[in-house]
Amino acid sequence: MFDSSTRTVRPVNPGPTARMYVCGITPYDATHLGHAATYVAFDLVGRQLRDGGHAVTYVQNVTDVDDPLLERADRDGLDWRDLAREGVALFREDMTALGVIPPDHYSGVVESMDLITDSVRRLLDSGAAYRLPVETGPGEDVYFDLATEPGFGSVASWTREQMVAMSAERGGDPGRPGKRDPLDPLLWRAERPGEPAWPDPVLGSGRPGWHIECTVISLTHLGMAMDIKGGGSDLLFPHHEMSAAQARGLTHEPVFARLYAHAGMVGYAGEKMSKSLGNLVLVSSLRRDGVDPMAIRLVLLRHHYRADWEYRPDLLTEAETRLARWRSALALEAGPDAEPTLAEVRAALADDLDAPRAVAALDHWVDTASAGTDWTDRGAPGLIARLADALLGMRL
Repeated sequence: MFDSSTRTVRPVNPGPTARMYVCGITPYDATHLGHAATYVAFDLVGRQLRDGGHAVTYVQNVTDVDDPLLERADRDGLDWRDLAREGVALFREDMTALGVIPPDHYSGVVESMDLITDSVRRLLDSGAAYRLPVETGPGEDVYFDLATEPGFGSVASWTREQMVAMSAERGGDPGRPGKRDPLDPLLWRAERPGEPAWPDPVLGSGRPGWHIECTVISLTHLGMAMDIKGGGSDLLFPHHEMSAAQARGLTHEPVFARLYAHAGMVGYAGEKMSKSLGNLVLVSSLRRDGVDPMAIRLVLLRHHYRADWEYRPDLLTEAETRLARWRSALALEAGPDAEPTLAEVRAALADDLDAPRAVAALDHWVDTASAGTDWTDRGAPGLIARLADALLGMRL
């Protein structure tokens, strides 16, 4: 797979059990096709690893308390906890419909609060974190001191100017007075009026910053040197960079993840599909309109996981036509030898998860089967159906 930290395609060489962490959703406006593309991509990774003989421990978080969630709940007059529960339930329903194998551990911030506060206290005790008084009220925020982490910057390999600019754009506060470094990430946010907060005898009442949740949840379930750390490409910096720095600060071990993999962005109407812009194509909406979830998954498989691409309704129409053609061919009593197709699909997925090439291999078998009338291999359609299910997650 392509390793974002080295910008090279490198082998994934896990032990008997592969350990994979993929950053999860903030549970509102879920699941749009950008989310779905990411989680289908890493579902393919898990399927490829299992087909290679590995057990897989897959961990995903859910950011069930965060500023955007709180803002949406306030806008809509909802309790933020209810909004989070509804969003998580809908997301998991969408993932099941799309054939995504669920994570072994699916951990929310709220349920992980004791683990998070313990980690923040340890960073304070070690001198890797510091307190900063709240400017407009009582309490102190806690920041991670990046000066204590010499490996900072090794994940994204960006210039400092790029990091400062993107920090402001992606949830950081580089302009806050009193920080030792503009890039220092927030570990603990002291309670503000009207915001949820959790008591802590050392940190004071408050809630976690964004990056520390993934640091702690991944360390709890996977430890350091996990095989794959994944998510959308917009998480490379600051989220994955900061998570890695904090993990090294907590463990004093050098390698947080052996490979960083990132899925491309999905656009719609000329812009990246995002909650802030509201240009969303929701999986649940498509399903309510009667769209077969396997057609939705096939739209996603037709694009390489690292590519940025734009959704158009005709892509779904094309996928529905392809799906019908595949199912028609699999209903035949016999077909051409399926073993070469199985080998090609495996080779395609082993080559940086080339799902479009795998889809093309199935297309070739389907076209050949549909064009002939004297096939004698009665097991071929069944083998194609099984490989499509096991390797591509396509229920045919």
